[in-house]
Amino acid sequence: MKISKVQIDVIERDTGLLKVKDERSGIGGKITQGVLRLFTDEGIEGNAFIADQAQPSDQRITVIDQILRPKIMNMDITHREWLWSELESIPGENIYQSWSAIDVALWDLEGKRLNKPIYSLLGGKNDEIELYATYPPRHDNPAGFIREAEQLLEEGFSAYKIHPGNLDVGDAIKVIDGVRESVGDKMTLMFDRNHGYNLDQALTVGQALDSNNFYWFEDPINPKNIKDIKILHDKLNTPINMSDSPDFLIKEAAKFLGNDLIGMVRGTVRKLGITGLKKLSAMADAFGINCEIGLAGNSLMNAANLHVIASVNNNSFYEYWRPEHIHQWGVENEIKINSNGKLNLPQKSGLGICLDEDWIDFHKIRSL
Repeated sequence: MKISKVQIDVIERDTGLLKVKDERSGIGGKITQGVLRLFTDEGIEGNAFIADQAQPSDQRITVIDQILRPKIMNMDITHREWLWSELESIPGENIYQSWSAIDVALWDLEGKRLNKPIYSLLGGKNDEIELYATYPPRHDNPAGFIREAEQLLEEGFSAYKIHPGNLDVGDAIKVIDGVRESVGDKMTLMFDRNHGYNLDQALTVGQALDSNNFYWFEDPINPKNIKDIKILHDKLNTPINMSDSPDFLIKEAAKFLGNDLIGMVRGTVRKLGITGLKKLSAMADAFGINCEIGLAGNSLMNAANLHVIASVNNNSFYEYWRPEHIHQWGVENEIKINSNGKLNLPQKSGLGICLDEDWIDFHKIRSL
């Protein structure tokens, strides 16, 4: 079975501007993103979305249309490993991030061809998936984060990742202490500064995390500061978890693992596709650490993350990002939290998620 047609429906949607308290100041607004459709010579269609939360995807769409389309036309849909092996030799920017949508669509095709959900193809089993809630940094004072944690606990969430944004170190420590005091041992807590600290700041905050039994300390400093990352890893008890940086791919992760720099590694299909994320999870497992899988940025890629999580034994949580409208769109059966406060796996073939074709037609501005 071969790919006979590659189509990208370019859509425009308006998320509204979401104000955040960090270096970005705001995210969202009117953005251009894409619906990838891979058709086979036997009439099966595989899908993925080309989108990363509320960011425009014009550049990735161009890479798929002009660089990757010729590479996959007439390709056997089972040649995913071959395509992975070719990535280093393909010129252009954001090749991995653009290819990842193709890889997910290829897995969607394979599942539909065999009439099985992807997690089954990956060797996973149909268990409920634990999750944690997180928001972008919305508050400029510790009280706001404490209220946020309390509200999530009232809603039934049992785990929460804090994005402190541009709070100074003193206020960040007040958040860490205050949230733990408020929720007690009813919530697993994580902390993610998005590379915003220097070494001294990260050490000070990390000591507060140690004192409050946080589960991980994510992206405390720039991933290029290897010596400082090693110091953090050696001096803190809270595992250093890296990295969501766009340039932190499989080889970068291998370097960090091989040099004992981190206690956990971050991954997502957004950067590595399903094929690469399985490799990263297996590599981390060989070192005896978790590969914690982060938000993939849109409804179809999030589902792909969920399928991978179901097939590995070294991931604790699905990242449930709020507000949902920033990254959920274009599908009929969105991932929902069940009555147990967990996630059920999609059971239909492939990704198991059905496109909302009426929504897509309404928002489509052209097809490539």
